Amino acid sequence: MARCAICDRGAHFGNNVSHSHRRSNKMWKSNVKSVRVKTTGGNNKRIYVCTSCLKSGRVERA
Repeated sequence: MARCAICDRGAHFGNNVSHSHRRSNKMWKSNVKSVRVKTTGGNNKRIYVCTSCLKSGRVERA
């Protein structure tokens, strides 16, 4: 599973609890996209970024 290069957000793990309180494993996947980003040297680079970092403006798209 991909991780965000900015905030290091990835998959989360926990328990799925049923009505009868039986527990099974559950995984929540973060919304991580592969995006072309402008670097400081003026070149473009493709990195994985979560959508909350894109929305907040921490990354400038190419």
